[in-house]
Amino acid sequence: MRRESRFLIIGGGPAALSAARAYRDAGGEGEVRLVSADVDRPYARPPLSKEFLRGEAGDDDLPLVEDSFYRDREIQVSLDDPVTHWDIAERRARTASGETVQYSQCVYATGAEPQRPPIDGADHPDVRTLRSAQSGRELREAARNARSAVVVGAGFIGCEAAVSLSRLGTRVTLICPGPAPQHQRLGAEAGREILGWLDSEGVHVLTGTELTGIDRGHRVSTDSGPLPDTGLVLLATGVKPRAELAERAGLATDQGRVMTDEQLRTSAADVYAAGDVALACNAIAGRRLPVEHWGEAETMGEIAGANAAGEHRRWANAPGFWSVLGDRVLKYAAWGDGFTEAQLIRHGDGAFTVWYGQNGTTVGVLTHEADEDYERGAELVERGAPLSPRT
Repeated sequence: MRRESRFLIIGGGPAALSAARAYRDAGGEGEVRLVSADVDRPYARPPLSKEFLRGEAGDDDLPLVEDSFYRDREIQVSLDDPVTHWDIAERRARTASGETVQYSQCVYATGAEPQRPPIDGADHPDVRTLRSAQSGRELREAARNARSAVVVGAGFIGCEAAVSLSRLGTRVTLICPGPAPQHQRLGAEAGREILGWLDSEGVHVLTGTELTGIDRGHRVSTDSGPLPDTGLVLLATGVKPRAELAERAGLATDQGRVMTDEQLRTSAADVYAAGDVALACNAIAGRRLPVEHWGEAETMGEIAGANAAGEHRRWANAPGFWSVLGDRVLKYAAWGDGFTEAQLIRHGDGAFTVWYGQNGTTVGVLTHEADEDYERGAELVERGAPLSPRT
């Protein structure tokens, strides 16, 4: 391969790996360099709150590709060495170890990091978060000796981890600030369905409850009063995009994310952004969307990598994801930036579909054991089909 050019990927998650793969698949012949702050090569994060936490999967099950993939594709990977300085004008990055990397094209795919709430005790070393494989190992080890656990936050990670911990025999209390899990994102009826699932899994959910403090890593206080001492506290209180490096370098940002066009191009020439850190313009939606879905990170990385190799692809699909709560699977496709109407349709035996609308237009679909609706729903969202009563 020719080495007149170098393709630098800043980050080590699914978007980063997808960018490297797509660059080679699109005929990119430059040197490929993936520089990651993580101590592990790109791995699957979804199992961390589920089968990995429960001990049903191990470290060998996490890597996204075999080691031979990097060798065969001539992709050089640097681990535990984040980029600390980035000169966009000179197309040069410097890592924590002091190495300088010159590049021709670059993809910024640093992802996001867990956000701890600004309360006393949230930063105690015994208080866990879950994002990286290493944090997953630490959580799994802590869970082995914990008879009880408090999970703070009722998003998908919090709910998935709560179910997994309960299945390990741990008494789990889930602190949910809203009237039901995912109430704001998925609506009241979907939230009640998830609440029932958690109850059936033995998870005690405190709805309408806010965390107010954590003492010594195991004494949790809420606005309704203190909870009994617990053996494990897990914060699942959202994430913050890792955009600081890009901001310092001068890339245009908004909402704490790096702004891109439909082709994932940033405000700097030959620099792309993909994954959680990107605020990318969706060609069909006609606006920029913040997305924190695993599959979408892979899609965006693929588009950015292919375009860095000279193609002209656009981000033009409705974002979607799956969430697994024990044995139950939720599938969701939506623009994700709001709805004014939610129609829940029951299909029997616990299956259901929720259709979401905004000003009479279909903007999302959520399904459980209704795969045909999920596939059809994604198409309706992308077409901007009218929201009408469906069965």
